[in-house]
Amino acid sequence: MSDHMINHRGPEFFELITECTEKLKQVFMTENDLFILTSSGTGALEASIVNTLSPGDKVLAASAGSFGDRYADLLDAYGAEVTRITFEWGEPIDPDGIRQGLKDDPEIKAVIVTHNETSTGVTHDLQSIASVVKGEFGKLLLVDAVSSLGCVPLPVDGWDCDVVSTGSQKGFMIPPGLAFISFGRDAWEAQKEAAMPRFYFDLEEAKKYLDRGQTPWTPNLSAMYGLRAALENIMDEGMEGVFGRHASIGQFTRDGVRAMGLELLCADEARASNTVTAVKMPIHIDGEQMMEIMRTEENVVLAGGQGKLTGHIFRIGIWATLNEEHIQEVLDALGRVLPRVGF
Repeated sequence: MSDHMINHRGPEFFELITECTEKLKQVFMTENDLFILTSSGTGALEASIVNTLSPGDKVLAASAGSFGDRYADLLDAYGAEVTRITFEWGEPIDPDGIRQGLKDDPEIKAVIVTHNETSTGVTHDLQSIASVVKGEFGKLLLVDAVSSLGCVPLPVDGWDCDVVSTGSQKGFMIPPGLAFISFGRDAWEAQKEAAMPRFYFDLEEAKKYLDRGQTPWTPNLSAMYGLRAALENIMDEGMEGVFGRHASIGQFTRDGVRAMGLELLCADEARASNTVTAVKMPIHIDGEQMMEIMRTEENVVLAGGQGKLTGHIFRIGIWATLNEEHIQEVLDALGRVLPRVGF
């Protein structure tokens, strides 16, 4: 990523973006159009909405956590008519709830869902959700995959997901600054009528420029260099290897946490995330003090809870290049610090 800048309208960039786009399609497991945006993952989520919907469109938002709620907030900001179906934080989204919501209002045009809820450590059953949304009702399915894609299985074409969005800083092992979005046939049909305002995130413009190996706006070249290197590593390991590694480390983390007498927020082992583990904060301890000691004395940064889980959980991220040795260091540090704060 420390390489020099190149002309982002020149042949070198044509080669760079073409290579990265084709390899990203392999990670997404899709033949759909795919675009690299210079933004955080939220930019891709915004693009998913403004390129497919119009103000007043009815949208079903299924959420069981902070990031699911935030995706729905984006819909509100652009004037969609949002029906929110909420599930208990720490529990998986029930596809039957989505089925009932679509039965209750046949005018719903699209469903949004967060595949992996980072705030709770739950990976929702997207395959079953997609079979309901697409297979039974033929509605648009927009997926937030910021913390799942490139780490856990998400075959975009195999599950018939219309739009899938993710970011560079988790499964793709590079700093924030790039977002990736796949856009399928039904999404393009919706785009023809979509009337929400858009400029920077206009995917029709992105497609025109990509056809000649460019982006509409100045790209994050440094991050693109990192992306190319990361994709080479992913291709060398193979997607099954990547998924297996995250599954192994995720299980190692959960087993280690439980062995210490701590309780996971997600009680359903089948739906526990392999990219982030949410742990209930033990009662009668000072959670803020525990996390501060971990940070300042053990050099381990844990994430706290968000929204209504603030102060009630802490989270361990297990993306990308982390391995069992790293996780064991976290567990060992917890073993030293927790008794100091009363556990």
